[in-house]
Amino acid sequence: MQSRRALCALAVVAFLPFAIAAAACGGGNANASYSTTPTSDTSQVIAPSPTYPQPTGTPAGTGTMTGTGPATPILPVAAAAVAPILSQMGQAEAPGASPEGMPFAANFQQGQTLEQPITILPNKCYTVVGASLGIQQLDIALVVQPTPVMQPVTVSQSAGGGGNPVLGGKAAGCWRNPTPLTGQGKVILRATAGQGLAAAQVFSK
Repeated sequence: MQSRRALCALAVVAFLPFAIAAAACGGGNANASYSTTPTSDTSQVIAPSPTYPQPTGTPAGTGTMTGTGPATPILPVAAAAVAPILSQMGQAEAPGASPEGMPFAANFQQGQTLEQPITILPNKCYTVVGASLGIQQLDIALVVQPTPVMQPVTVSQSAGGGGNPVLGGKAAGCWRNPTPLTGQGKVILRATAGQGLAAAQVFSK
């Protein structure tokens, strides 16, 4: 019961626009009464907002991966040189998963970022692979954006990987949406060291 209530609280915080659906999970006292009278009772402690569970080695936090500016997007066909690498990485790191849409790519100067919006589906498990030419360190972050006016939350991030990083691969486990709700998110690529072409592909199962 406690784990069920925790899941419901998580759904409300992370996907506020869908809070009505999350409320169907139950866990409240219909007969409880509430007062709007201010209180000076300092014994009351406000609990911190829950966060998404994270695979080992992929820290989460509020905000997003920052950079020096936007990279220059290019058509996926222009990134054909790294397409075979993305395919091989997907098969190795996300067995049984299917591609979500097309790869996305850009030409990067060091420090620049590329953001790709995605729809995070209920109970899906996500892996993102990246490949590059000329970039020594490419980083990937998966961010949940509950609404445009709310602060985004980084729910998973690649660790190491050089120019061909993996987020939610076999070693750490794919990142799973822990709620039965659909929400908006985005994948962020950053050329942390070096410059050149980079592309990424989202997989889910």
